[in-house]
Amino acid sequence: MSGFPPFVAHAQALVFGEETPVLAPRIASVQTISGTGACHVGARFLTDTLGAKRVWFPDPTWGNHHLIWTMAAGHVEQKLHPYYNPKTRSLDFEGMMATLRAEGQKGDIIVLHACAHNPTGLDPTKEQWQQIADVCEDKGIFPFFDSAYQGFASGDLDRDAWAIRHFASRGLEIAVAQSFSKNFGLYGQRVGAFHLLLSKPEAQPNTLSQIVRVIRGEISVCPLYGARVVAAILSDKQLRNEWLDDLRTMSERLKEMRQALYSELQKRGTPGTWEHIVDQIGMFSYTGLNAEQARILRDDHHIYMMKTGRASIAGLNTTNVESVGAAIDAVVRAAGSS
Repeated sequence: MSGFPPFVAHAQALVFGEETPVLAPRIASVQTISGTGACHVGARFLTDTLGAKRVWFPDPTWGNHHLIWTMAAGHVEQKLHPYYNPKTRSLDFEGMMATLRAEGQKGDIIVLHACAHNPTGLDPTKEQWQQIADVCEDKGIFPFFDSAYQGFASGDLDRDAWAIRHFASRGLEIAVAQSFSKNFGLYGQRVGAFHLLLSKPEAQPNTLSQIVRVIRGEISVCPLYGARVVAAILSDKQLRNEWLDDLRTMSERLKEMRQALYSELQKRGTPGTWEHIVDQIGMFSYTGLNAEQARILRDDHHIYMMKTGRASIAGLNTTNVESVGAAIDAVVRAAGSS
């Protein structure tokens, strides 16, 4: 009931890299219903086991995080720490650190986006990740990584897993929710994994049995087909290399579309600063547009984004980026003249 064994082993190695053989005796890993299922299993198990009373999320975070934790651990208080500064359209790292240092408590859980933060597209630097690890270690806050875009964000599996591996290298106990929806294109197959890195290998068998107990009580077993697809690709050198090439292609396309949109706005002299579009990473961009501007884009130009201004960069291509740039320019100028 812990999942398809070849898949679980490959999923674990993908996250923890070359240190996996050393860490494996201390890792309890199970297959899940994609990343959402992994977040749910983690929330249930960690709150039941740790007795956590609070969980921290970045402000903003993936909207489903709140619903998952409400349904899986409704008794746990959900706290927000600063993450995005709308004035500078950049990471509010100082605010994040100040809040966690002042208010973080031993036994709290913090949900961290491993790479390509959704929805802002803003990730900490390696130095900043080290400081986040310091705070977790000093305050006794338990790190729970949501890894939804490994390889899809930068095109480099190792780079996108750097934060997780850094925390692991410091001897911290951590949890990881892993999705294969984006990097394998298996949205409909619901392929994922949950990993719990423990401090002692003696605890692994009992811990795994209790995680499996959660799965047994809710879904019994995970779907097999998608897990077999992932295992087949990762166990074959040629197929794995083709997959890595595809990841790099998709990642580069997203970067090119960011640059193309930025260039369109620069070419038009669109009021404001737009460097944040190319500074961000992953599928999404926090454009800085407000709810009214998003509404006008939808109603007048048939361009759709969230009312928060989050746009899907994956929806851009060489045939529509010019018209999207022109529409954004128009709504920004209209707002400035009103």
